[in-house]
Amino acid sequence: MAWLYLLIFFLVAAVGCCVGFKNFVYFLSVGYGFAVLLLGVAIPVALIAGGYSWNWVTLLQCILFVAYGARLSLFLIFRERKSKGYQKVMKSNSESGGKKMPIFVKVIIWLSVSVLYVMQTCPVFYRGYNYQGYEVALPLVGALLSCCGLCLEALSDRQKSAQKAKRPDMVATEGLFKMSRCPNYFGEILFWTGVFVGALNALKGGQWVLAILGYICIVYVMVDGAKRLDVRQQRNYGDKQEFRDYADHTPIILPLIPVYHLSTPEKEDAKKAARDAKKAAKSGKDDAAE
Repeated sequence: MAWLYLLIFFLVAAVGCCVGFKNFVYFLSVGYGFAVLLLGVAIPVALIAGGYSWNWVTLLQCILFVAYGARLSLFLIFRERKSKGYQKVMKSNSESGGKKMPIFVKVIIWLSVSVLYVMQTCPVFYRGYNYQGYEVALPLVGALLSCCGLCLEALSDRQKSAQKAKRPDMVATEGLFKMSRCPNYFGEILFWTGVFVGALNALKGGQWVLAILGYICIVYVMVDGAKRLDVRQQRNYGDKQEFRDYADHTPIILPLIPVYHLSTPEKEDAKKAARDAKKAAKSGKDDAAE
């Protein structure tokens, strides 16, 4: 029976992130927000319609899903329309070498991220489905963590926009950016940590697999995003002593954890050169075979 609900949630998430067919980047940005928002509505509706247990903490976590999704999507839409710098980044990310992404590749991404978003949010559903929705303590801790993460993301995005408006030639370094170079990514990880923690005493059997995979995947996405941002900032601002002093002494994601860089432009260029050489060698073999 649980799989039927998960299928419904998958369809809901797929509807939410289908905007990615306009620009595949939206699958992991604007569409991500829309999908989480819709799942925040679908989960309590499913619990109520199915007669499963739920309480005000479950409802609170779902409200946080809605708030999270709405804030993220609206912020990204507004930033893309108002920020010329962000428009350039979106343009460079959306098309590679002027080639459009094949539709079948977009479909694969669409289906994959829809599954991911269900895995991220399913711990809240499983608590009620397993008739443990009336327990308050642990899910309340999880909801508070998620609330802190959401506030951290919203405040850091606001601070970054304000600082970039004043100094477009420099990264944000004040406010929350004193404790982390990517406080918004830290907030994202904290938000989903709350979702996972809130269901630790409710998950059963294979439910653990989905919940753990969802959590690991979103943490990986955040770490990978921070690495790409780190490399891009080093390329754009690496010649500034002010940036180097800041970046070499401010943790990249987790406050107080002395990890300052996840990669360098030189390493990424070397990896790209190796990939290009491998493709060229393979192409040469194919030509010789013909």
